[in-house]
Amino acid sequence: MPGWTEIMNDVQQHKPEDVPAFLLGECNSYLKNIETLTGRNVIAYYSGWMKNNNPEVSINESDKNAFMNAVYGMDRTKGLDIVLHTPGGDIAATEGIVSYLQSLFGNNIRAIVPQISMSAGTMIAMSCKEIIMGRQSSLGPIDPQMQGIACQMVVDEFYRAVEECRNDPTQLGLWREIIAKYPVTFLTSCQDAIRWSEHLAEKWLKQVNPKIDISKVKDKFINHNQSFSHSRRFSKDDCKDVGLNIIDLEDTQDLQEAVLSLHHCFMIFMDTIPILKIVMNHEGRPYIQTKQGRQE
Repeated sequence: MPGWTEIMNDVQQHKPEDVPAFLLGECNSYLKNIETLTGRNVIAYYSGWMKNNNPEVSINESDKNAFMNAVYGMDRTKGLDIVLHTPGGDIAATEGIVSYLQSLFGNNIRAIVPQISMSAGTMIAMSCKEIIMGRQSSLGPIDPQMQGIACQMVVDEFYRAVEECRNDPTQLGLWREIIAKYPVTFLTSCQDAIRWSEHLAEKWLKQVNPKIDISKVKDKFINHNQSFSHSRRFSKDDCKDVGLNIIDLEDTQDLQEAVLSLHHCFMIFMDTIPILKIVMNHEGRPYIQTKQGRQE
């Protein structure tokens, strides 16, 4: 299977206007290879978040339409593998997507993480019976965000303000200006989002791994005092240490090569045209979202 350099060499053999169609065809070919190797349905969910700060790169309610398109006509008895590359996103949308896929495939769903699946993307991975990761793969803290701000940081800042003002009332004016930047009920919304994401992660983990020690997972993925940052990366070994059911991508050479070729191809594809998101299955049913809207 070709790596990044080989794919780029192939790209350079095509006229610029032909490159997107060529890469899309290559992505379809690699997805088909993965389906052949595993005997399972495959859906790739890729976000262009590394190149674009548009809020639509995050998981949102419209993604369910993309998954509905992708699962159409699938033999559900074969199970499902989801290839994830996402920064995370809306909790309600994440819950809806997971519930929808589980209603079709039960617990016979695996996640494949070629590089990074963060926040709500980590929650999707945790809802799967197995998570296939390589040495280069990472999950992230389950740290919901509101208006682009990590909820736990808002909560921590508020209680720091309370403590400092209690100890030194002269700090009240400074903290009043800082806290005033948040809308009314923003703190409550952040606290609710934290509890909601924690509840979902615990629920899904117990469904697929009833014997897991939830306290270890919470300490690693939910305790902000341990993770320190919303952008923190956790390797496959970190994930194994807390009891997540991790499968080494390197255990199957053919699968590793197919997954990494697919990943390189999607990343080059998103470098070529301004894609916000693409959801595609092994039968070649792409759902592509650009700044101009949906394209197929």
